[in-house]
Amino acid sequence: MKRLEGKVAIVTASTQGIGLGIAERLGSEGASVVISSRKQKNVDEATEKLRAKGLEVLGVVCHVSNPQQRQQLVEKAVQKYGHIDIVVSNAAANPSIDTILETKESVLDKLWDINVKASILLLQAAAPYLRKGSSVILIASIAGYHPTTSMAMYGVTKTALLGLTKALATEMSPETRVNCIAPGFVPTHFADFITSNQTIRKTIEDKTLLKRLGTTEDMAAAAAFLASDDSAYITGETIVVAGGMPSRL
Repeated sequence: MKRLEGKVAIVTASTQGIGLGIAERLGSEGASVVISSRKQKNVDEATEKLRAKGLEVLGVVCHVSNPQQRQQLVEKAVQKYGHIDIVVSNAAANPSIDTILETKESVLDKLWDINVKASILLLQAAAPYLRKGSSVILIASIAGYHPTTSMAMYGVTKTALLGLTKALATEMSPETRVNCIAPGFVPTHFADFITSNQTIRKTIEDKTLLKRLGTTEDMAAAAAFLASDDSAYITGETIVVAGGMPSRL
């Protein structure tokens, strides 16, 4: 089903894990996808992988905290495709497992810069090129609802994205919809320090109603829905994709 035929999507941090899964799904539904990450090698490998599957892909090096690279990401997308229809802000960092009161200021700055500010600044750059009917998708986390001790400040930055979604949906309406996905635990490189521990993994699985961890495909399916006209009357919302883990009423 080609729900995204003729659309152009930018996906940050999209050369592995959830970001790559989202990029592949959007591309398979007909979108031209601009992928990015910090390292040229990773961009080249992911671009080659997706093109081998017959997808239309442009790879751009972009560290989301770098103003020049953020601007270049948007400019290269527009230069090649002429416009932007979908922005998926997926980049995130979790550089510390310290408690909040033990977290160094430099780490706090990095968390806010990458997990929150970068989404805002990327959208400031992309907004002039978004067409009517466009879709913005922020990637938060189940930790945004219940920050755990080992990733408390990371969770707080994801809580901020829930509010940012509401605020941007108001500001960007009616031309652009803004929604959020809060993934549960997915065994990617990013979450390896949690999901590779079999005891912790079993504890997490037991907390889900579906008794399993999530997959990148689960997250990509939600993103494709929010990017498409199937969600044309949904904005300002967060979809929790966590197998029934506790989140909210």
